[in-house]
Amino acid sequence: MENTPKRLTEWSEGSGCGCKIAPAVLDEILSKSGSPDFSDSNLLVGNSSKDDAAVYQVSPELAVINTVDFFTPIVDDPFDFGRIAAANAISDVYAMGGKPIFANAILSWPVEKLAPELAAKVMEGAKAICTAAGIGLAGGHSIAAKDPIFGLSVNGIIHPHKIKTNKAAREGDIIYLTKPLGIGVLATALKRQKISDADYLSLIDTACRLNSIGEILGNHEEVHAMTDVTGFGLLGHLIEMCEGSELSAQIELHKLPMIAGVQEYISQFIFPDNTYRNWNAYSAKTKGVVGMDLVKLCDPQTSGGLMLAVDPENQAWFEEAMKQQHQVIWEIGRFTERNEYLMEVMQ
Repeated sequence: MENTPKRLTEWSEGSGCGCKIAPAVLDEILSKSGSPDFSDSNLLVGNSSKDDAAVYQVSPELAVINTVDFFTPIVDDPFDFGRIAAANAISDVYAMGGKPIFANAILSWPVEKLAPELAAKVMEGAKAICTAAGIGLAGGHSIAAKDPIFGLSVNGIIHPHKIKTNKAAREGDIIYLTKPLGIGVLATALKRQKISDADYLSLIDTACRLNSIGEILGNHEEVHAMTDVTGFGLLGHLIEMCEGSELSAQIELHKLPMIAGVQEYISQFIFPDNTYRNWNAYSAKTKGVVGMDLVKLCDPQTSGGLMLAVDPENQAWFEEAMKQQHQVIWEIGRFTERNEYLMEVMQ
């Protein structure tokens, strides 16, 4: 195996969800792909909305959730790469309020340049996360290609009346996050070999943490809408919620939770190039962003947390319920009446 790099991240220009196609380009692709050839009333959530997964009703009390997510290496350790990719893919089922039931693997591997044993470690990491989520890795598909890519197709179930979409927020709803931001910044620090050992552990801990609280939130009627924060950053995914719900939002910048150490890297201009891509896509819809604050808002997350729209009348009860579940949450803003800007950042 000639010219084998020592680091998996050498194989990726963008890492993790930061390698997503730019929002504007993706919109162009989808707009030119044409309308569906047929409609199906049982397809409750499909390509017509920018949601986290597809949902198909199979009976009055049961709907099936399906999602697929994969990307290039975000870390150098293959076991951790597999764990992060699996947690990220399973998150889409949790973001719909559903229960994952099994997954299939998607693997692209340059077998002539990277040892198959490394791919086996990726699979091992994915299986560890699947086990933690209580599901099996049932099968999958692999190809030999020039770039290492890994992810999962995940299937889940939910009651049709308990689905949490990203377009059902209501005016006045409180916006919560379940994970701190900064995964993309730390992944870039790793890629540039600038990350400290402690910050690397924070990256792994945050990105490998399952969003399993989403399955519980599917039973909470006071949670009106939900999505997970991934490659388009907090700004992009919140704007998607606003567009779908026909609302605007106000965010209090000082309330945004950041992983410890992230600000130091931002101060050194260490953050993903695709941060600017996200900003260019959403800046015209945003008011109040000053200087480098855009990094916090646009940093592409990989296996980021859930973002929730919660009825303010049930705030105290909801927060106590999250304490009972040992789930940390951060209140960051509110949804407001639709106005000229979809999102306003309050300094």
